[in-house]
Amino acid sequence: MKTDLLIVNGPNLNMLGKRAPEIYGSDTLDDIQAACTELCDEMGLSLRWFQSNIEGEMVTAIQESAFDNSPHPARGLIINAAAYSHTSVALYDAVELFEGPSIEVHLSNTIARENFRHHSYMSLVCDGIIQGFSRDSYLLAIRGISEKLAVKR
Repeated sequence: MKTDLLIVNGPNLNMLGKRAPEIYGSDTLDDIQAACTELCDEMGLSLRWFQSNIEGEMVTAIQESAFDNSPHPARGLIINAAAYSHTSVALYDAVELFEGPSIEVHLSNTIARENFRHHSYMSLVCDGIIQGFSRDSYLLAIRGISEKLAVKR
């Protein structure tokens, strides 16, 4: 059965709530996952949640959901590649393979931060970017993907 949404989270996001709360907020990744699950339940969407500090595992999770005949097919992708957003051509290639709509999210406004965070490989292949709204970045992305999926039906 095809999952509606795959949400992929990158390195150091497992440290949310401990790492730089003045930048990333006080929510833990578990808090964000709970909020996303609750919203998906309200909207009638199924959700697969994934987090890894390892780039290759993130690539594999996306590949495993990229196509209708993939092991865990998904209709839409939300990705917070974290630091890999600025460095990973491998994740760029994986997201480019994904057949459905995709949205890049960030908890902080990366453009208001260090110069090296201003470029994102994900933004080159995603349908949209939502950043700077802490955990609401994810919730806004879920609503955005839901709209894109409704148009494709």
